[in-house]
Amino acid sequence: MNIFEKLAARAAQPPQDDAVAGFGTVSGVPAGIGSLGGAADVKRTARTHTGQVPTDFVTPVAVDETQRRIVAMAASVLLRYPEEDFLSHLDVVQDQLDQLPMALATDFMGFIDAARTAGLRALQEHYVETFDQRRRCSLFLSYYAVGDTRQRGMAILSFSQQLESFGFQLAENELPDHLCVVLEALGLAEGKDHARAVEMLASYREGIEVLRAALSQQDSPYVRLIVAVCKALPEVDAETAQKYVDLIRTGPPAEMVGIADLPFPTAQPDLV
Repeated sequence: MNIFEKLAARAAQPPQDDAVAGFGTVSGVPAGIGSLGGAADVKRTARTHTGQVPTDFVTPVAVDETQRRIVAMAASVLLRYPEEDFLSHLDVVQDQLDQLPMALATDFMGFIDAARTAGLRALQEHYVETFDQRRRCSLFLSYYAVGDTRQRGMAILSFSQQLESFGFQLAENELPDHLCVVLEALGLAEGKDHARAVEMLASYREGIEVLRAALSQQDSPYVRLIVAVCKALPEVDAETAQKYVDLIRTGPPAEMVGIADLPFPTAQPDLV
């Protein structure tokens, strides 16, 4: 049984971290984890009127489709709230690491070691304080594109349409813009559908980079999973880099009138 069969049922469970409130608030030190397992992946910075903006990006690692699918499925499972069986899933992921390039296997192993050292209870506390209470650590990708505006509903619909267009079926009560859901779809997709899923995830790269920078600054072990995902994606281009800097400086959009010129791809562009 391969990783896709072993983890498909786990990955299909709806993510539990749905308390997204806004952007920019950081409170205290992550409970239970402290400085364990973090990674200083963002070092170069640029001074702006809001402070330091990390401007280093992860260097892509050459992977084939199967390797990228393993990265996506493993990250999808490990980025979800750690339930009682979470430690057993660490074992499943670790068993697949010999199929990945060393640079990616090292990222996953760094998270696995930190998670085992911390223990389940501490990891659960850290997860809640990180992803449920820190606005720059939202796992909902549409939030970085449109914020908490009226366009959020259209963005979520767009995610749903795109996922369905390459054969992914959402579970009940599952939000399609959640990073874990998109990663699961990427992990299950093959051939042309896989290429389209890569393109879809890459189109939200600036939001993923904000998440990566925030986790790195907080020294969270979860940054290693985001770094691994970024290594399996195309290189950040100049336009995406500028979008990322703008997002760091100003945050997601405030309320906007109308739905024209949506800042995200749609499966049916004629709808807007």
